[in-house]
Amino acid sequence: MSMYGRDPWGGPLEINAADSATDDDRSRNLQDLDRAALSRPLDETQQSWLLGPTEQKRRRNTSISVVSSLVARSSSGLSVLFSFPASWLVSLLSSSRLCLATTTLSPLRIITLLLSTRHSCSSMPNDVMFFSLLLNLISLYKLRISSDLISSLFDAIYSAGKLPKHNNVSWREYSAKYEAAGELNHVKDIIKWGTDYFLKCFNHTADTINTIAAQVGSGDTSGGNTSPNDHYCWMRPEDIDYPRSVTQCSSCSDLAAEMAAALASASIVFKDNKAYSQKLVHGAKTLFKFARGQRAWLYYATGNNTYLQLATTRGLAKHAGAFSGGPYYGVLSWDNKLTGAQVLLSRLRLFLSPGYPYEEILRTFHNQTSIIMCSYLPIFTSFNRTKGGLIQLNHGAPQPLQYVVNAAFLATLFSDYLEAADTPGWYCGPNFYSTDVLREFAKTQVDYILGKNPRKMSYVVGFGNHYPRHVHHRGASIRKDKIKYNCKGGWKWRDSSKPNPNTLVGAMVAGPDKHDGFHDVRTNYNYTEPTLAGNAGLVAALVALSGDRTTGIDKNTIFSAVPPMFPTPPPPPAPWKP
Repeated sequence: MSMYGRDPWGGPLEINAADSATDDDRSRNLQDLDRAALSRPLDETQQSWLLGPTEQKRRRNTSISVVSSLVARSSSGLSVLFSFPASWLVSLLSSSRLCLATTTLSPLRIITLLLSTRHSCSSMPNDVMFFSLLLNLISLYKLRISSDLISSLFDAIYSAGKLPKHNNVSWREYSAKYEAAGELNHVKDIIKWGTDYFLKCFNHTADTINTIAAQVGSGDTSGGNTSPNDHYCWMRPEDIDYPRSVTQCSSCSDLAAEMAAALASASIVFKDNKAYSQKLVHGAKTLFKFARGQRAWLYYATGNNTYLQLATTRGLAKHAGAFSGGPYYGVLSWDNKLTGAQVLLSRLRLFLSPGYPYEEILRTFHNQTSIIMCSYLPIFTSFNRTKGGLIQLNHGAPQPLQYVVNAAFLATLFSDYLEAADTPGWYCGPNFYSTDVLREFAKTQVDYILGKNPRKMSYVVGFGNHYPRHVHHRGASIRKDKIKYNCKGGWKWRDSSKPNPNTLVGAMVAGPDKHDGFHDVRTNYNYTEPTLAGNAGLVAALVALSGDRTTGIDKNTIFSAVPPMFPTPPPPPAPWKP
């Protein structure tokens, strides 16, 4: 028999009457560990940041910026996208018009009605949530390589190269929601396609590397450069005929670190495929040595305390800005993953409570995560909102929606973390807020994106009656004919005032301005450009919000490689001196 008691440093203290439990037994019993206590109230400094952020010039990470620009705006590398015929949506959209006219349900809740032939709009319960939205309508960018149209849900994640046979992602969080929807295997196929791509970007069989492939193609149009490239030309991806070089990088630790994190986290998804999982772990370790960057995922993937010790080194965290405020603190984006890392480390404290010597720094990460969640609430002034209610996480700059969906995802995820740890909420200063507040924030933001806004416009193409028709996307804007348009030949499609001939169903555009205004103009990418980063966040938010509240997160699989925690006894106090 074993009992768990909390030691003074917040970790579980295991007392064994008979040391008969095996490591497997302890691993299976991770859910029995004590949970971390409620978040502490914020101190005055933390409250002052929430109530009035200081203005600072945003620092952008150059290497990530280059890669993300490629992903977001070119037809190369990870962004070879294409649309597909959407005639099968006609009857669905017809139902949409009927439902929107006869019910007061939010757009978030209407989709389930559309997908049922057995129920009328009015007969469905008001608390119905939707995963089917993702499966049947918000189908992400449809990708085409040569003449093959990929018509399943998450296929925007695919980019270049040979596609797998089955194209329809589970982080072992929310895996039950994917499985319930029959999409878990499809999602794993997509993750594997991406991880296989990363493994080809460096020598993944080596223990040490000195270079990685950082970019395919070029988008440089500075100084009036008219050389054919991914930004100057407007062509179908499959028609590209200009040279597209591969950029090798030997000093891009940030990029390598994110690749390492991706491979390490994916190894957990494929833990049932031992050989492939180990290949991903080895690749992640190799990239980590090259990068010395993101550490948390490697600890989860390997259970090696060295990574946890690095991730919880206060000096490194401080250097990364983990404890500072500023206008972009708490904003998860393609450019900054700090907030996601803090949420991930908060999960470690909530579910495993490792105690000394990690408790102090993990409690700090947990408190910082609580501060960030507070900043999303309307009562605080960290971020303004438009009159229509859209949070301005990028402070009025263009293309706001990719930041909004990320925040909606993190808020829902943290809410589920708290509930899974039997914690009903968290503190913002002296005030206690329930987890429902976080979910409500996420729902109102997603509702705005799907049409509950002053313009009554859905910013997801193909959803509802009123959505952008001039999406900044070369594949969608060029008519499907047998003519091969050259670099400049496609400009007439880019500059045309006519709607796109191909509907890019499921693509979320950049979004409205800070006044809730929107200009549906193809050449104005600040309004009409879709990005992989944006749609990834949208899917994450929708999955997190889908299903009923009884379908929570998978609390244990993510820690499957982590050995049982036996906290180190703290050092004795210093001798008392009079």
